[in-house]
Amino acid sequence: MHATASAVSSHTGPLKTLGLRVALPLVALAAGSSALRRWSLRFGATGDEAALSLPGDDRVPRPDLTATRAVTIAATPERVWPWIAQLGQGRGGFYSYTWLENLAGAKIKNADEVIPLWQDPAVGEQVNLAPGTALDVVLVDPGRALVLVGGIPIAGAGSPFEFSWAFVLLEAGDGTCRLVVRERYGYTRRWSALMVEPTEMVSFLMTQRMLRGIKERAEHTPGHDPRTTVDAQVGT
Repeated sequence: MHATASAVSSHTGPLKTLGLRVALPLVALAAGSSALRRWSLRFGATGDEAALSLPGDDRVPRPDLTATRAVTIAATPERVWPWIAQLGQGRGGFYSYTWLENLAGAKIKNADEVIPLWQDPAVGEQVNLAPGTALDVVLVDPGRALVLVGGIPIAGAGSPFEFSWAFVLLEAGDGTCRLVVRERYGYTRRWSALMVEPTEMVSFLMTQRMLRGIKERAEHTPGHDPRTTVDAQVGT
């Protein structure tokens, strides 16, 4: 009996070592993925901005997923607003990776100038994400906020989530401002998360480029002195 116990002990040692070798990388991977997810959902945003109540939050009052991302722009809100006002497919675009958007058939073309025709978005209008896919304009506060809401219908069964997309300008002083972009998702199906959450990293990729695209355009609008740029990096 004593010999059998010794034999078991001699085998469990290597098994424990093997288990640790397998488990530790998995734990590290999970922790890293969780940290990456938290970072991507709050890219460039301060803790205060992430907790701030923003226009449009009431449209999805109990979100299952929220992303708040931000950038500092060396321009006044009034100078940034025209680039936000003309967002949309068939309008100014989204100032992101058009090659990726168009790979999905979005037919996006980004504007590099302010177009007067697109400067008056109104509540009740729609902003196209792609041909046949649009969000409703529910709030327009020129120089301060634009809020879009909607979803993406699946096979004629309606959208599996409610969605709000807010673009908010916060004056920071010294001729600069913060552009805060918030997404809120409210799931309407048990499987909604299976659709939304895997694509959130794509949303992060496109949004961080959009933030930089708006920043670059606003800071180089005619009449703006690029020497006043406070920092070229997103989120500072």
